[in-house]
Amino acid sequence: MAYNPKDFYFKQAKERHFAARSVFKLEEIDTRFKIFRPGQNVVDLGCAPGSWSQYASQKIGQKGFCIGIDLARVSLVIPNCVFVQGDAFKEETISDLLREKQIEQLDVVLSDMAPKTTGIRIQDQRRSFELCKLALGVARRSLRPGGTFIVKFFQSEFFDEYMKEVKGAFDKVELLRPKSTRKASYEIYIIGLRMKSNIKETPLNRPVTSETT
Repeated sequence: MAYNPKDFYFKQAKERHFAARSVFKLEEIDTRFKIFRPGQNVVDLGCAPGSWSQYASQKIGQKGFCIGIDLARVSLVIPNCVFVQGDAFKEETISDLLREKQIEQLDVVLSDMAPKTTGIRIQDQRRSFELCKLALGVARRSLRPGGTFIVKFFQSEFFDEYMKEVKGAFDKVELLRPKSTRKASYEIYIIGLRMKSNIKETPLNRPVTSETT
């Protein structure tokens, strides 16, 4: 079947006033694993154009708070959410916001990031892997014990290495390829459930490139 940018999920997103069709990937993950609850604090790494933050903000309610961070500007206005244009992997980007909002630890860390592709498969896979490692670093530093981590991973030779790292940080790790994922995509979602309480903080290093889509 030919690629259709305005497929069923694109139209559904428009009807439900979401910024992008990718929201249905998060919705399916949440339906399967019961991720969100009222009152939670959430960070959405690489949030543009904002559909994941939109969904999370609805689920956590007025007593919850969502921080969306991206190099690109997000123009959405959501009462219980703030969008920051900046580098999610600079430690102060998140830590300053948490102090400002008097949030000690996060309940959920989301990452739907992908690098700008070069067309060189192994290079693109490595850049994706680096982004995923850095997203895991944010989770290790910021999540409360028992918290949840959701990250998009492009399947590659780095999968086993990355899974080992995630399993070391969470009591349970699940995989899901959402129904709304385009057939040609190599992406899969890794869901880390129940952050372990004895995780040591690790320094956050910049990725190969901080340009994300």
